[in-house]
Amino acid sequence: MGDSLDPSPLSRLTHVLRPDWSRTVAARRVLAGALVVLAAVAAWRDDPRADHAEVVVTTGDLSPGSELTAEHVRLESRTAASIPDGARTDLDAVVGSTLAGPVRRGEVVTDVRVLGPRLAEAAAGPGARIVPLPLADAALVDLVRPGDVVDIVAAPASAAPATEARLVATDAVVVLVSAKQNGPTAGSGGRVVLVALPAAAAKTVAGAALVEAITLTLH
Repeated sequence: MGDSLDPSPLSRLTHVLRPDWSRTVAARRVLAGALVVLAAVAAWRDDPRADHAEVVVTTGDLSPGSELTAEHVRLESRTAASIPDGARTDLDAVVGSTLAGPVRRGEVVTDVRVLGPRLAEAAAGPGARIVPLPLADAALVDLVRPGDVVDIVAAPASAAPATEARLVATDAVVVLVSAKQNGPTAGSGGRVVLVALPAAAAKTVAGAALVEAITLTLH
């Protein structure tokens, strides 16, 4: 009768070919956990809203000086990469604001698109103020545009021709030119030019505008 197989190698082979139950359960648990994590990551990456946010946009083309109403603005979801700094996200905070420049339909409303401290600061630096100027020359109102840099000149309203005008402030930034009004009115037709200036210069200019005729020189 031939020699029998060595039981030791046979036992080891059987052990290798037959998986250990405890190791199999652990492996399955690890695999299941990994699948759960991968599913969560895939679900987050596939969510089209994950990198979006709602911002205030205009519903139509608007002109400078327009007062925003609830019909002029709405919330719209935009990708985070396309949202500009200072974008407004609260409709109630925007309604009633005055536009500082023209906007197109669908444009995101930002803090420097409406009159306010941020607009003044963006135009003339920290602490800047916005001053309304009624101009002595009505034709000049039609020539200036938001963004123009101007110097402000004043002269006594009832001055004789020989009276010399004085320079009140330099490097003012025009932030808004009011819209034309219907009906005959005095001076520049009731229209004003809003300019941004440092606080001290703004105070001087505002005082001069109360008692003197104001004009501008453009850079």
